[in-house]
Amino acid sequence: MQRKTIALLLGIGALCGSFPLAAEQRPMGFFVTSVGMGDGANLGGLAGADAHCQKLASAAGAGEREWRAYLSTEEKDKRGIFARERIGNGPWYNARGMLIGANLTDLHLYNNKITLETALDENGNRIKGRYDKPNEHDILTGTQDDGTAYFPDEADHTCNNWTSNSEGSAQVGHHDRHGGGNTSWSSAHPTRGCGKDDLPKTGGNGYFYCFAAD
Repeated sequence: MQRKTIALLLGIGALCGSFPLAAEQRPMGFFVTSVGMGDGANLGGLAGADAHCQKLASAAGAGEREWRAYLSTEEKDKRGIFARERIGNGPWYNARGMLIGANLTDLHLYNNKITLETALDENGNRIKGRYDKPNEHDILTGTQDDGTAYFPDEADHTCNNWTSNSEGSAQVGHHDRHGGGNTSWSSAHPTRGCGKDDLPKTGGNGYFYCFAAD
């Protein structure tokens, strides 16, 4: 009997000891910024957006990883930088350890994991969606649905490569997958402008996605 009791206690101890290990294997690799940068879609370019991701991640205890903003850019006469090529290869988990995407194909082609309940900020809090007040489900991306940059056209999809708070517009996704048929998390519709007063007109607040690239 004594041996069985000891074996049982050892088994429970081993089981409990496995939980921290599981947590360590699922470090946060994705979040929606809890705050914008305060100047509409002028993020200081990709460098400024990346720095914002890094700052928020560091404050949440995840600053040891290299963080990148999920944003595309545009260039004259050719396609710009692809958002999908900036964020590593996955897998990515949110602040609560829930899988967001196993790899780039899963993230873009098969993804049904980014929702109102899983697209959390760096502290594990929910971002307001279509049925909240105010609606803040527009997430800046500047990208097409598959994470690639737009082909050169007459429209501005990136608020002058994330440096404008006046002219232009930016393509946004819906983190809650709701909004008049525009259910893409990465590419739902353009904004009505680039300023901090323009973004809320379609349901945004200057937020963007951050991914751990390492």
